Amino acid sequence: MLLKNDKISEIIDGKRVIVKKPELLAPAGNLEKLKIAVHYGADAVFIGGQEYSLRANADNFTIEEIREGVQFANQYGAKIYVTANIYAHNENIPGLEEYLQALEQAGVHGIIVADPLIIETARRVAPKLEVHLSTQQSIANWKAVQFWKEEGLERVVLARETSAQEIREIKEKVDIEIEAFIHGAMCSAYSGRCVLSNHMTARDSNRGGCCQSCRWDYDLYQLDGDKEVPLFDENDAPFAMSAKDLNLIRAIPAMIELGVDSLKIEGRMKSIHYVATVVSVYRKVIDAYCADPDHFVIREEWIKELDKCANRDTAPSFFTGMPGYSDHMYGSHSRKTTHEFAGLVLDYDKETQMVTLQQRNFFKPGDEVEFFGPEIENFTQVVEKIWDEDGNELDAARHPLQIVKFKVEREVFPYNMMRKEN
Repeated sequence: MLLKNDKISEIIDGKRVIVKKPELLAPAGNLEKLKIAVHYGADAVFIGGQEYSLRANADNFTIEEIREGVQFANQYGAKIYVTANIYAHNENIPGLEEYLQALEQAGVHGIIVADPLIIETARRVAPKLEVHLSTQQSIANWKAVQFWKEEGLERVVLARETSAQEIREIKEKVDIEIEAFIHGAMCSAYSGRCVLSNHMTARDSNRGGCCQSCRWDYDLYQLDGDKEVPLFDENDAPFAMSAKDLNLIRAIPAMIELGVDSLKIEGRMKSIHYVATVVSVYRKVIDAYCADPDHFVIREEWIKELDKCANRDTAPSFFTGMPGYSDHMYGSHSRKTTHEFAGLVLDYDKETQMVTLQQRNFFKPGDEVEFFGPEIENFTQVVEKIWDEDGNELDAARHPLQIVKFKVEREVFPYNMMRKEN
């Protein structure tokens, strides 16, 4: 934990280095994503169990899967946090004690919570679990942080609406771990306070059912007496309330110097390609800055790498101040990614230079593909012939999860990924 009196940097061999490196915290909606996040460099992963989590549509983890995930993470020295961040109703109380005890017994390092009921219950029946306050509590001032510290919490996850100056003051005034978002979706309402989904679809956003009403397309009308007069015609782009996604890659040095303890990536519903790409980029940025902060520069290749998995435009949002016109999306709520995830490496034979790969999207001979992963430098090559598991030549890799083989000139490793440009 980085406290306000701790040194962030020291002079070692005549060079300033960061000695309090922040945790890189990644999302995982299932066990495969957890393993990818850890393999690609996450220091910790947050997941949801099948109870008490705000991502009802994610695969989510059984207790047995949580136990397996913890064991895998332990091999890398990584931590697992479980979200239990719903606002509970009476019907959610039965079974809570047993669930929290099961998490503790599975070796989970901490839970992310919003409801005082769950905080009190965890303290009483599962005292080995660290308790982190969820962003659902919308904490953006030091007095509120101080309150939750006095309640015995180990960490506060700040609201996405918190600015750099507010983070600075919080770190100066309160000795507690601070977690802040650095990448992912932004809520168009006030995070943790939106009930659009409840009103429009009867799905409770504070119990895992958010339907993302703000991402829908809308027609806009003006009332003229009893008449509804459309403000746009059929040729205009539809009205939307979407915010651009958060992207703080350029602000990572500032986050580190502010003493933020955990840098959080949003996206438990995202693909393994998204998780691998975003985690690997931020891992490189954090490590490079901490090794030599006075000579650090953001590389253009890192910016481009994040674009390969982005399906919305991005902005720094509230970190640099109040968002303006350019931080919102008008007439659109998404854009096509520049690259498509094509396959996951399962094995590689150095003698034959044959890769065994699990297909994730269509590709064929003649396609130029790119390989990336933590053990290799990104490289591209053209796919020549493709074979199935039985050695039959294929005209294309057509089927999801199909196991195929083809020649790759450079060595690749399990969990490396292959993508192609759209």
